[in-house]
Amino acid sequence: MKSITRHQVTKPTRWLVLFAALLVLFVPAVAFSSVATARRISAQRITAQERLEAKQRLSALGYWTGSVDGIFDSATSHALVAFQKVEHRKRTGKLTSEELKALRMAVRPLPRYSGYSHIEIDLERQILFVVDDSGTVTHILPVCTGNEEFYVDHGQVHRAHTPRGQFKVLRKIRGMRISSLGLLYYPNYLYEGIAIHGSWAMPVYADSHGCIRIPMFAAKEFSELVPLGTEVTVY
Repeated sequence: MKSITRHQVTKPTRWLVLFAALLVLFVPAVAFSSVATARRISAQRITAQERLEAKQRLSALGYWTGSVDGIFDSATSHALVAFQKVEHRKRTGKLTSEELKALRMAVRPLPRYSGYSHIEIDLERQILFVVDDSGTVTHILPVCTGNEEFYVDHGQVHRAHTPRGQFKVLRKIRGMRISSLGLLYYPNYLYEGIAIHGSWAMPVYADSHGCIRIPMFAAKEFSELVPLGTEVTVY
């Protein structure tokens, strides 16, 4: 039988040889990637019972979750973000097996000050504590505060700064207020135009014009919970 030399291999045959070589290299890589992905998904899969446990655990630790049920809604996601901020974890708002383990091991955080009822705003961790007379942190919310960048309002240049110090809730507005800088839901004013208010815009980092944003779902109840004259410490 006559052998086929290298020069006698047709162009289609060469393409078939190249395609086969690529399959040899590509298929195992795809298979390995698929297995790795499946393992990650399996590791992150959370059951309905675990979602309920996570929500119960968040509530027991003082994080504001809304209703305590097995539904992992936006309120629960905000509560989980607050937990991740307090514990210096990655701020994802997503419940995974690792986050559930951390919740099981966690304890209720302590305020910086105690002995009187007040509000604390931690600018570094971007969290809000509601503290009662006994020094117990009863409610924890994520916040979004001033990003220290410059902005223009009514032709004037301002810095997006949230002042540190001791303040009091001076006045309130029920419902919604539309300002030149956006929507304020149930604002509680502390100093000039700086207020704690509900907002839909809740990134996990400082990004406001100076106000202290809290999640919309908690804004009305927070305003009702905090009477005029309540002391607020920002640090």
